[in-house]
Amino acid sequence: MNLLMLLAALSGALAVGAGAFGAHGAEGQAREWLQTGGQYQLVHAVAALVALRLEARGPGWLFVGGALIFAGTLYAMAFGAPRWLGAVTPIGGTLLILGWLWLAWTGLRG
Repeated sequence: MNLLMLLAALSGALAVGAGAFGAHGAEGQAREWLQTGGQYQLVHAVAALVALRLEARGPGWLFVGGALIFAGTLYAMAFGAPRWLGAVTPIGGTLLILGWLWLAWTGLRG
């Protein structure tokens, strides 16, 4: 079993669901949080699969983990969790950035 592939694929599915619910079933700030989370999560699910294909598992794990934290905190707030979770969201964003930098470093090293 390829756990990274499984989690990236499930992340993509969750992102589509969150984005769709944000577009059709939510209003106001909740709609924005769901759409933003869905967009970032979907892009990074694909990025994780590409990283896996390039045999760059480290960046792939950062993409999946970062998306989980970034989008997950936004989703949680959209469904009524305390707004202080917004302070956790940048941790996920930082992991996403680190994933991209690691992938770039991998490319430089060949």
